[in-house]
Amino acid sequence: MDWDKDGDILAVIAAKSSSIYLWDASVNKTSQIDSGMRDQMSFILWSKTGPLLAVGTVKGNLVLYNQQTSRKIPILGKHTKKITCGCWSTQNLLALGSEDNTLSISNHEGDTVRQTTLRGEPAEIYFSVMKTDERSSHGESTVSVSVDKKILMLFNINDPENPIELTFQRRYGNIVSYRWYGDGYILIGFSHGYFVVISTHAREIGGELYQAHNHKDSLNSVAISPALNKAASCGDNSIKIHELSELKDISNVVRLDDETKGLDQLSWTDDGQLLAVSTQRGTLHVFLTKLPILGDSFGTRLAYLTSLLEVTVSNQVDGETPVAIEVDVEPTFIAVGPYHVAVGMNNRAWFYAFVDLEPGFKKLKEFEYLGTIARMCLNSDYAAALFEGKVQLHMIESKDHEERKQMKLFPDDDRQGRILCHALTADFLYYGTDSGNVVCVLVEDWATVSSYSHSVGVRRVFPDLNGSRLVFFDDKNSGFLFSPANTKDSCFELPNFSPTITGVLWDNWHADRGVFVAYDNDKVYTYALHKTTIYGPRVVLVGSTTLLFSQKPLLLYNGDLTCQTASGKTSEVPLSTHSFLKRSAKTSTDSTPELGKQLTEALMLKRFHEAWDLCKSASSDADWAEFGKACLVHMEVGLAIQAYRISGNVAMVLSLQGVRGTEDMNLLAGHLAMFLEDFNLAQNLYLSSSCPVAALEMRRDLLQWDSALMLAKRLAEDQIPFISKEYAVHLEFIGDYVNALAHYEKGMTHNDKFQEHDEACQAGVARMSIRMGDIRRGAAQAIQHPSRVLKKECGAILESMKQFSEAAQLYEKGQYYDKAASVYIRCKNWSKVGELLPHVSSLKIHLQYAKAKEADGKYKEAAQAYESAKDWDNVIRVLLDHLNNPEDAVRIVRETQSIDGAKMVARFFLRLNDYGSAIHFLVLSQCNDEAFQLAQQHGQMEVYADIIGSEATQEDYQSIALYFEGEKKNLQAGKFFQKCGQYSRALKHFLKCPNKDDNLAVEMAIETVGQAKDSSLTNQLIDYLMGESDGIPKDAKYLFRLYMALQQYKEAARTAIIIAREEQCAGNYRNAHNVLFSMYTELQAQEIKIPAEMATNLMILHSYLLVKIHVKRGDHLKGARMLIRVSKNISKFPAHVVPILTSAVIECYRAGLKDSAFGFATMLMRQEYRNQIDPRYRKKIEAMVRRPDKSELEEETTPCLFCGFQLPQNELLCISCKNNLPYCIATGRHMLKEDWSVCPHCEFPALYSQFVLLLETETICPMCSDPLSAEQVKKISDCSQYLKTDQLDK
Repeated sequence: MDWDKDGDILAVIAAKSSSIYLWDASVNKTSQIDSGMRDQMSFILWSKTGPLLAVGTVKGNLVLYNQQTSRKIPILGKHTKKITCGCWSTQNLLALGSEDNTLSISNHEGDTVRQTTLRGEPAEIYFSVMKTDERSSHGESTVSVSVDKKILMLFNINDPENPIELTFQRRYGNIVSYRWYGDGYILIGFSHGYFVVISTHAREIGGELYQAHNHKDSLNSVAISPALNKAASCGDNSIKIHELSELKDISNVVRLDDETKGLDQLSWTDDGQLLAVSTQRGTLHVFLTKLPILGDSFGTRLAYLTSLLEVTVSNQVDGETPVAIEVDVEPTFIAVGPYHVAVGMNNRAWFYAFVDLEPGFKKLKEFEYLGTIARMCLNSDYAAALFEGKVQLHMIESKDHEERKQMKLFPDDDRQGRILCHALTADFLYYGTDSGNVVCVLVEDWATVSSYSHSVGVRRVFPDLNGSRLVFFDDKNSGFLFSPANTKDSCFELPNFSPTITGVLWDNWHADRGVFVAYDNDKVYTYALHKTTIYGPRVVLVGSTTLLFSQKPLLLYNGDLTCQTASGKTSEVPLSTHSFLKRSAKTSTDSTPELGKQLTEALMLKRFHEAWDLCKSASSDADWAEFGKACLVHMEVGLAIQAYRISGNVAMVLSLQGVRGTEDMNLLAGHLAMFLEDFNLAQNLYLSSSCPVAALEMRRDLLQWDSALMLAKRLAEDQIPFISKEYAVHLEFIGDYVNALAHYEKGMTHNDKFQEHDEACQAGVARMSIRMGDIRRGAAQAIQHPSRVLKKECGAILESMKQFSEAAQLYEKGQYYDKAASVYIRCKNWSKVGELLPHVSSLKIHLQYAKAKEADGKYKEAAQAYESAKDWDNVIRVLLDHLNNPEDAVRIVRETQSIDGAKMVARFFLRLNDYGSAIHFLVLSQCNDEAFQLAQQHGQMEVYADIIGSEATQEDYQSIALYFEGEKKNLQAGKFFQKCGQYSRALKHFLKCPNKDDNLAVEMAIETVGQAKDSSLTNQLIDYLMGESDGIPKDAKYLFRLYMALQQYKEAARTAIIIAREEQCAGNYRNAHNVLFSMYTELQAQEIKIPAEMATNLMILHSYLLVKIHVKRGDHLKGARMLIRVSKNISKFPAHVVPILTSAVIECYRAGLKDSAFGFATMLMRQEYRNQIDPRYRKKIEAMVRRPDKSELEEETTPCLFCGFQLPQNELLCISCKNNLPYCIATGRHMLKEDWSVCPHCEFPALYSQFVLLLETETICPMCSDPLSAEQVKKISDCSQYLKTDQLDK
């Protein structure tokens, strides 16, 4: 038996009969057809494409019967034996297999197209397409046939000579059955339970893609369902279902333990919903492989089909126990409301109510409608059924007699069009018609509340829970969001709307009422409605989530989608757009890009709290900025301020705080759009607000002057001049001078209040006039204008235009004299340049003027200009060459040290034969070789040597020395040999010098030996000084100077003491003092201990010198005290013993120190001194001795510096601590801590009070003789640094 292609007619043949029986299932009628054949029927098969039936007989004959025309075509001898199997192709070719081991292929007329002999008996023939690299357009060109149950042969109709034979492992057993599927794959079942998949692709043929031992003992049949993408095999009392996409996955195993004789054949229905299995016992088992996906939701309540006759109602959100309702028929639709569920098919519906008692429901009633129900909706009281273009609205639980009263049919008028869709909320019925109307009906009084006309028919409507918004699809597969309550912005097209979308679910979570999803078979698209944004209300696509195969979304709640599956269960699908809700458990593992994506989605869904947490965990400034931007778009100013504060955007925080309290929503939105840099939107919002001038201010701030001027004409005409001026500045900058001039002229207010503004416009007019070529007007305006800067600008423009005379005039008027002079020079107006020169500071201009004057022969003016330009070489050149003025030339060379100038002067003097001057200036010009040659030629080497000084090189000095050596001038030769470091030759020449040059020569010799630090030269000089070389000993001072030069300070000190003693003996006390003082300071500087003898001698000599100073000042007491100290050491003054003692007697007597005077007078009366006393004083002194007066003025005491012991003022050795005390260089007394000062030159101490007193009459330091005034002396409070007793050799 076999069904036709439509499944309406079953053709049957029976044993021992030559008739064909046809049973029409639609009318339940059987007809009999005589085949016209005498032999028995063995094979029957309907064509895949038409009403053509093929019947084969046991003798190999064939009958083709056209059911539509009742035409029979008998074909005798198609085969010689029984026809056992066959197959039709989609091209209406018929392949037949026979026991005569042949395969024939015939057309629909029965003519043989191909025939081939096989190696065994054929079984199971199929047409298919072999897998190739290119897509074949030849249709089903391959015939596959199982030969002798061992070989699978593939026969290409277009290439009959090359059939492919595939053999398999013997352990598999015989081929039981095989099926083609997919892109050229074959699934084969073997008798020993093996299940094998091969590919027919040329590269893969001959290899197994998959092999499994599916059944232990035997396999009976295999079947494939393309609709489900599944394969089934049966054997060993079990059925195994495989997924074709992944053959290893066995999705189901069904065991039939009561079938003891084993299973037989296996087949799927076309839609894959049913799987039938026949058994050897003659039983037929039919399995439901997938349920029809039927379900509905209302709020958070779901109703869905869990088996063919069971509907489950659940509410997982509220935690209610699921209720399973057994229904009477297999439903084609389900509807659920808050308290009821309805199921039905065709034009009938059964209503059930939910109750608290077991089993949780009760059947209410059965209801019959006027047509087949397309869709039904419920709310708490009403049901609405759509059938045949109308909607019937009726009470669910009404009494029978009230039913007609409580029922209404929509639309009232057929002219309104056919209703294609409807939906029911708690209060409203919505329906859409094929003419494009979306109508809202208030259920309570059945009155139409609103109606919206769309351009094309409306296919589906999906209102939200309370009916305030709905989504609808139209016939063009576009989606729209519609708000019946808000007629102003009522309808938005959904962005990126996929034409495959079949339904919409609104989120039932209380806080997400503006979120909904649209879904098709593969994906769920999340949309969000933004009611309050700066762009106005809008709908955005947040993202998409992929659905698993065969899932139907029923409910959306807080990002979780509940879907119904083909198995009659529900599954939870978390939306990828709500992934941020699930992140708490895996916060630490989220990558930065993932966090960024979650943040974007949270912000698009207006989940600001969750977005805030995301930003905190990421702690990135960019994320906070994105959060702040989203807040601005949604006009959440407070949140935006917090976000920008965290990201550190101070400017944005301050700006937002400034607009925070704005009540006008358009004005606020304008500010926010401006902050987001959407300036056109900001302008539109400003203009529709209560403060439209804000748009003008914004355009001005953006320097968008065209827009600003257009707005100013509408909003603030008084601002036009100011905007024009700013616009003109901009146009001038970019070089559009024509329009700049026009706008500068428009910018004039002629109002004294805006004088500065008008002046700026006038300046612009002047500049633009010049730029445009109207030079006279521009220059005149610039001259009249008070601004110096304008004159400079216009001058620069004119200069660039090569209008030099006008440019120079403007520069001059603007007091830019350098620029004016420069431009006058360019136009050769020298008289003007001359007038301006006193004001010109630029050296370059002076130089240009000087060159011009020199060219004119006006050399005096040229020289002055060169001097102003500080071009000294040219000044000197003009003075010498043209003005014959060497005095000024020499002055300038000396002042400026100009080398080239010096050369010119030297050449000038050379021409005058003034060789000394010429040499001098040649040296100045660093031409030493020329100067040397000139000096050598003209005997001027002394002049050259004097001039060259310390400037020359070693070679220069050597040349001079050699010259003097040749001239036998020993002193000069020695001097220059010393300078060039040839100390031995220098000393030789110094020692050769005649006696008249002795002093200078010896000094130079000492200096040479000091520099040379050569012991042989030192010994040579010492021999000379001692007189060993010439028998004449030289003055000891030279020896002292030698030791000093050699830094042999101890020997120098001893020599100094000897020299001082000699000078003292000779009565040269000042010289002796100077020698000791200089040695003392030198030793101090070298930090060498000063010999006590030297210190004592210096103190006694200094005391002697102080006597004259004090006596001259009339301070006889101080003079007397010093003379007492000198007289006690009178042996140190052998040349003047009597005069000193005489002075001591006189001064002591005057100062009232009569006892001391008597003592010194007694000394004078000695025999060796008596005759030497000055006759003027002899008698007085004799009288003093004869009549002695022993009265003595007692000396004051002051404390010791070191131990504080009271000592007489002039005592310099402390009898208590045995320390030598420093003495005052002004009085000779010992020093006091509280009255300390020092000479700033020699640093010897002095009593501050006495030193200042002394300097009132004296102008030099008594110790070092350097000039000194009282102001230079400073009192020292801490003298500890001067009390270093270890410096003295006690």
